[in-house]
Amino acid sequence: MTIDLILFLILAVVAIATALGMLLSRNAVYSALFLVLNFATVAVFYVLLGAPFIAMAQITVYAGAIMVLFLFVIMLLGAEKTPGNPKWSDYILPAGLALVLVLESIYLLISRGVPSGEIVQPEASVNSVDFLRQMGMALFNEYLLPFEVTSILLLVAMVGAIVLTKQEKGGRG
Repeated sequence: MTIDLILFLILAVVAIATALGMLLSRNAVYSALFLVLNFATVAVFYVLLGAPFIAMAQITVYAGAIMVLFLFVIMLLGAEKTPGNPKWSDYILPAGLALVLVLESIYLLISRGVPSGEIVQPEASVNSVDFLRQMGMALFNEYLLPFEVTSILLLVAMVGAIVLTKQEKGGRG
């Protein structure tokens, strides 16, 4: 066993544990923090695969910006705790969807589990500055509309969260 395989197995256990912690936590803030740790382990996976830019983007975009937005909305809405004592009927739809996901995963593993080609390592001489410049040019030239629409949606979500939680001063009148 190589050190990469050992590190991968340790990170896989951490990623699965944090995902389960996120799903099973009753406190929304703890769930968000488990999600941040999961994002960090996924970023380390990207580093192990030789993709440092994607790892950096994973940390800055997801663990940084998106999670700050999530925590801001959680704190603003005061939804730290989930309602207690769910009934068994509340689990029917999620259990059915989980069953569909498991069956689909098994089907995909059986039908497409055999790799069709050889995996080629990327060239070591890739200049990251040129790559970032090309990515920036593509983002702001070819994909400007989706970029702007996404930023407007995030802004509308933040304003909507503020409007929904705004306390009225005085009575209605």
